Amino acid sequence: MRAHEAGALHGDLGQRGPAWLRTPHDVNALVPQLWPRTVIRAEAGHLEIGGVSVAALAEQHGTPAYLLDEDDLRSRCRDFASAFAEADVFYAGKSFLCKAVVRVIDEEGLFLDVCSGGELAVALAAGFPPERMGFHGNNKSVRELTRALDAGVGRIIVDSFQEIDRLTALATEKQQRPQVLVRVTVGVEAHTHEFIATAHEDQKFGFSLAGGAAYQAAIKILDEDVLELRGLHSHIGSQIFDTNGFEVAARRVLELQAQIRDARGVELPDLDLGGGFGIAYTTQDDPSSAGDLAKRINKIVESECELASLRKPKLSIEPGRAIVGPSVLTLYEIGTVKDVDGIRTYVSVDGGMSDNIRTALYDASYSATIAGRASVAEPILARVVGKHCESGDIVVKDEFLPADVQPGDLLAVPGTGAYCRSMASNYNHVPRPPVVAVRDGASRVIVRRETEDDLLALDVG
Repeated sequence: MRAHEAGALHGDLGQRGPAWLRTPHDVNALVPQLWPRTVIRAEAGHLEIGGVSVAALAEQHGTPAYLLDEDDLRSRCRDFASAFAEADVFYAGKSFLCKAVVRVIDEEGLFLDVCSGGELAVALAAGFPPERMGFHGNNKSVRELTRALDAGVGRIIVDSFQEIDRLTALATEKQQRPQVLVRVTVGVEAHTHEFIATAHEDQKFGFSLAGGAAYQAAIKILDEDVLELRGLHSHIGSQIFDTNGFEVAARRVLELQAQIRDARGVELPDLDLGGGFGIAYTTQDDPSSAGDLAKRINKIVESECELASLRKPKLSIEPGRAIVGPSVLTLYEIGTVKDVDGIRTYVSVDGGMSDNIRTALYDASYSATIAGRASVAEPILARVVGKHCESGDIVVKDEFLPADVQPGDLLAVPGTGAYCRSMASNYNHVPRPPVVAVRDGASRVIVRRETEDDLLALDVG
């Protein structure tokens, strides 16, 4: 990247784009791995999702809007449940949570991770069985832990010595014996963004393995004999494509498990290896299938258990964004197209960083296509930006769009099911978009669009 006096955002001057991005032969073509499974470009040129035209969805529900392909979501749930048939598959509530999705997860037989009192409240309101929930978080409050105990949450992943003490005191008071896992920081460097890598030593999650804290936490729980220690938990990060990190993590966690066995004669029955499997946001991403991941991870666990002379524990896996991430696209309307002195074409949409903060937060890459029509124009390299008062309000850093892109066009961005609505904000007092589930030629709103009345209702003046 060339240096530029205006800063890093302007350092990639010219109409080049990143090295991996290639000029398409057909600007209308869809790359299947990027899109929900029912998305097609119809003969008339517009996109369809779940058998419904995006133009019809825009007319009915407005833009911007998150469009969830319910068949795609269910099929991905089934893929992981089938591939990891002998394991417990946990859906990550933090990726996207609403009552309708919770019910889908329940109906498809998955387990559910929550990491706040609010996520727990949504899950309980949707009727999800609490015994199939896990409660994560590095700073669970007494109130949150109390609610988890009262609800009968299946397991709590403890993250600090203070939390062990809090939970032990509450369990003693309530005469309960909650099941817990100790979150272990295994020191594995995941090949992902710094802010979503969670197993290196210098970060807020878990008990250090190298420093001995993880062993001490497990021994403390066993010796106090109030909480039921079921096993160990490891999570090395998110948007991970390479299973090599899981091999190192499994080896280190199982070595700790063998150490606990040798010290206290207890062979822990459960092992959670996390997950955080990657998805395709652009053509540079090549995610593995659920089946391939299951084969590799099961082989890793079996091999490492044999080396440590341990019985194979009951495995839990957390696919993360890999379930809901690919199932959603965001539909926008273009408002302004601006060519800046031959440097770059900016295409402005009616949303932005308030509905997708990931580009600004993680330097995430996305793809996009004109959704309401086909075009015979030549492709041009464009940057899709939002309407917010920030130069960093970027939705798609680089994408080829047709040269005749114009105000009023619909634009679709795939891969927005995970962490987009969950992290959405009201920056610039912009109401958050709705989530619309589409299936079998019909649509239904599962999270309604916010209104200005919603914004004003919180302002007590």
